[in-house]
Amino acid sequence: MGTRIGYAVGAFDLFHVGHLNLLRHAKQHCDILIAGVVSDEMLRQVKGIEPVIPTAERAEIVKHISFVDDVYVETTPSKMDSWRDVQFTHFFKGDDWRGTDKGLRLEREFAEVGVEVVYFPYTAHTSSSSLRRALDAITAGANAPAVAASR
Repeated sequence: MGTRIGYAVGAFDLFHVGHLNLLRHAKQHCDILIAGVVSDEMLRQVKGIEPVIPTAERAEIVKHISFVDDVYVETTPSKMDSWRDVQFTHFFKGDDWRGTDKGLRLEREFAEVGVEVVYFPYTAHTSSSSLRRALDAITAGANAPAVAASR
């Protein structure tokens, strides 16, 4: 068997333990791990979110995680475009994609080019979405008008 080149993609915005778990598990299943960092433009286009941390900074953070061998910035929504550029043999994703329309489509597309899709347990207790909600709540509270202590 040849070199197993793994690819784990994410926004990696508001980096948290779920991101770390995905990358750690991925490295245990390949010889070389490439982390795909979704660009700001793609996050706006595909997910409709404004990243907190800019692409270049997110890529720099992820690049310096010990189990990441290289970083690739995704600038198109097609994972097949990423595969053509990176030539990975294994694609790693959280198991929240397993059985979904998007996950099944990825599995079919990658099967055609010999890429194995491997799912890892999704870290349910934390996510960038939950961190965004918490930050929004904190920001809303900080911007709320002060109530007079005595009336």
